[in-house]
Amino acid sequence: MSIGLHLYLQYYNGHKRTHAIKFQSLLVPNGLIAHLSGPVVGRRHDGYLLESSGLVQQLEALPKTPAGRPYHLYGDPAYPLLPTLITPFKPHNMTPARAACNKQMSSIRETVKWGFAKVIQQFAFLDFKKNLMIGKQPVHDYYIVGVLLTNCHTCLYTSQAGQYFECQPPSLEEYMQ
Repeated sequence: MSIGLHLYLQYYNGHKRTHAIKFQSLLVPNGLIAHLSGPVVGRRHDGYLLESSGLVQQLEALPKTPAGRPYHLYGDPAYPLLPTLITPFKPHNMTPARAACNKQMSSIRETVKWGFAKVIQQFAFLDFKKNLMIGKQPVHDYYIVGVLLTNCHTCLYTSQAGQYFECQPPSLEEYMQ
């Protein structure tokens, strides 16, 4: 197999039916992308991204909340259920209370999509699949810079997620320290 074909297959994401690179990201309530790990090739599963990012270990190392409880993340259904990572209830053995919880948390998960969409809104060229060529351009670097500058924009002008959670981002000066 030629090197070109090997790379072609590595970056192919069958689920999305496109070539891609992926990042593990964490959006916090003030609208900032507080954790960005990657890139990894597009064929890798989200569970692999989570494991390789070290995010769970970083969360476990945090001091407890003022109430003495550990911090938790609410993740995508593709993630495993862990002591610090909560995922939606699976369809089997669904109770009305679990269905109601899934519905409520689904609306909160939507805010995460707003944060990642803001990167593309601010830097639309990052979404032009025909113009970005993995292996010929530093596409991953473009995205990392896009996230950094989007976070700066959020510090200056807030974000939809921050407004939803009524949580202000730090000043630009605080963020850049």
